[in-house]
Amino acid sequence: MNSQLISILVTERKIFLKMPKKEADVDFVKKLRYSRWNKEHFHWEIPNYPGNLEKIKHHFGERITEIEENLSTNLITLETDNPEKGEVYLIKEKGRLKLRFQFQEELIKAVKQIPFYRWDTTLKEWSFPYLPKYEQEIRLRIADLGLKLIFIQKAELSSDKREKLNSQTFTKTCPAEFIQKLQERRYSPQTIKTYSALFTEFINFFPDQEVDDLTEKDIMVFTTHLVVNRKVSSSYQNQSINAIKFYYEKVKGGQRKYYHIDRPQREKILPEVCSEEEIVSILKLTENLKHRAILTTIYSAGLRISELINLKIKDIDSNRMQIRVEQSKGKKDRYTLLSPKTLKILREYIKVYKPIYYLFEGQGSTKDNPIPYASRSIQATLKVSAKKAGVSKKISVHTLRHSFATHLLEHGTDLRYIQSLLGHESSKTTEIYTHVTTKGFDQIKSPLDQLDLDD
Repeated sequence: MNSQLISILVTERKIFLKMPKKEADVDFVKKLRYSRWNKEHFHWEIPNYPGNLEKIKHHFGERITEIEENLSTNLITLETDNPEKGEVYLIKEKGRLKLRFQFQEELIKAVKQIPFYRWDTTLKEWSFPYLPKYEQEIRLRIADLGLKLIFIQKAELSSDKREKLNSQTFTKTCPAEFIQKLQERRYSPQTIKTYSALFTEFINFFPDQEVDDLTEKDIMVFTTHLVVNRKVSSSYQNQSINAIKFYYEKVKGGQRKYYHIDRPQREKILPEVCSEEEIVSILKLTENLKHRAILTTIYSAGLRISELINLKIKDIDSNRMQIRVEQSKGKKDRYTLLSPKTLKILREYIKVYKPIYYLFEGQGSTKDNPIPYASRSIQATLKVSAKKAGVSKKISVHTLRHSFATHLLEHGTDLRYIQSLLGHESSKTTEIYTHVTTKGFDQIKSPLDQLDLDD
């Protein structure tokens, strides 16, 4: 290519500009927000935000020798479009999520916790099956590491629907003051990750506006987008609203106010519960001693998975037959049951595995650097055991906690005690198990059974 020629390639996501190195032209391009120089392929990459192409055409005018628009896909030829340091490409394509980034050890660890991940040595990218929860987990981890997320959804769409393609370029990171305020108010690490990711999505929805210039109307537009375009759950939408309110009210010191937003009602979804027979089968078919001890402890004490992995050896009180759960959800301590059968299997497990600090420790854990067991491994263990047991229900580790509460209720335990064991703030949360239990159903006859339908 002649060094004096100026060529432009326009895609849905980016504008690629090749031009001779002239100081005035370089200064102009640098003023376009988030433009960057691709030193490997010797061209400028500029986000295709509204107005950018017109500015470029106006500046270069008749000097432009070639301009090509390729809007058939929002995915650039990724073989020649590699992320820079600090950037992560998250690509959704054909039922899989793909990740491309320069070496980042912590992000690699996060990917390896997702089942059925793959590494493509040719394309230099990680991939794993698409599930909304996997996408959310990886988004939260990327935000937690302070990396710039560039999300690309590759799909075969008709031209009339292409502009509705759900693609996002996250060029802004979560304000440090937002994270600092969450930490000052002692929010849990998980809440900080969640709020940071949600607020990052919000500010990137308005790429050309400063966050402090956004209005109540902008917030309403964004929440409408979440429901209509993203089709998120009501829980996700509520969390997004809370994250936005936190910034404007707690970080910026604004007055607490009501945003005229249709807050969604939470879906009334009953929890999935295993029968006692299914629990027996799952535990019996969990052959590994450590895995069986983990699942037994979760079920017998009604623990959340986060509570299980944070249990210390000292939390097991065999004299009072209690398990101490420290600083769980809502920053509350509580005691729950230590079953004699659980104590027996824990003693067998400790004798063999010899944990040092955490009751269940991960690989590489040492006295100086104790590492809790990975929650992803526990989910995978349950999935394998449930399959062996022939349990066709869609269950998770939290299902064991639901089953614990339901089985206590069916055996006559008062709801107030169950509420205390589970650590529920409100009795209304515990009352959901009254809608799940089969207790008393055998005493109720359907009106159909009262009808004489015999010929």
